[in-house]
Formats: sequence, structure tokens, C-alpha cells
Amino acid sequence: MYELLAFVYENCWGGDAYPGREQLGRKLSTAGFEREDIQQALAWLDGLHIAALGLLPPQSSERDISGAGCELPPSWPAAPNSLRVYSTQEMTHLGSECIACIRFLEGAGALPPELREVVIDRALAIPESPLDPDDLKLIVLMVYWRVGTEPDVLILDELCDDVVGRWKN
Repeated sequence: MYELLAFVYENCWGGDAYPGREQLGRKLSTAGFEREDIQQALAWLDGLHIAALGLLPPQSSERDISGAGCELPPSWPAAPNSLRVYSTQEMTHLGSECIACIRFLEGAGALPPELREVVIDRALAIPESPLDPDDLKLIVLMVYWRVGTEPDVLILDELCDDVVGRWKN
């Protein structure tokens, strides 16, 4: 499924350019992906779309969610010094490396609380456990893609580079 998500990310960038389910299914089929894989990816993307709806203002997909100047939606308020506590299920499914990655991105100001929760939700929707850090990085990129925000170039470098060792510090 990750190859499909990477294909969608590379070929459909921009929240406003988010294709409809049928159109995306046809595009993936034309690209040579298997029907079962397409259905699994479309179901995952449906969940991403639903989660992203809470982050987008009505009738607009543009929003400053890139970090410090982020305005939090009323459904997910967070105090500035709050701490995310992971459930046992989340810790088992994500694994220590992925949790370290999430904390690193939060500390860098690249993953505000509302995006973090969408990332965790979509990571938990992946059947493999524990999640591979490279797969988590793709999920983070997909969340940014769906809400129509591009991460800072240095964060993009972190997400596209093999940096697991730096997260553990």
C-alpha cells in the first residue's frame, strides 16, 4: 500500500488537487496497481479525508498549520505545554522509533497537536505493527498533503532522509 500512497503523494500534490475517489481509483489502476491494493489504499485515504475535514475551515482548504502560528480547531484544544500520553495499544503499534519521530517533529514545531493526532490515527489504521519509521514519514507527508500544507524544507529533508538515529537524542 505504501507504493500507492507514495504515488498519490507524488502525482496529486496539493489539498485542492485532491481527486475524487473514482478518479483516483482509475488513475491508480491505469498506473498498474492491483485492485485489492487500490481498494485498501482508497479506504485509508477515505479515513485521511475524514480526519482532515476537522482541520480545514468550512469552504476552504487553506490554513496556517505549519507550527507556531497555528490556530487549533475547537475539537482538539491543547495547552502550550501539554504532553501527549500514548496508550499501550499506540505504543505497541507505533513502536519506539516512530514515537521518537513524532516527538522530534513536535519539538521542531513541525507537527502541531491537531496534525499529530491525524498522523497517529492514520498510523493506527495501517495493519503492520510495529510501524516502520519510513512508513510513518510517508504518513506524515500524506497528512501534510491532504490539508494542503507543505512542510518547511528542513523538515521535508528530515522526512525524506534516513535520520532515525537523530530522533533518539
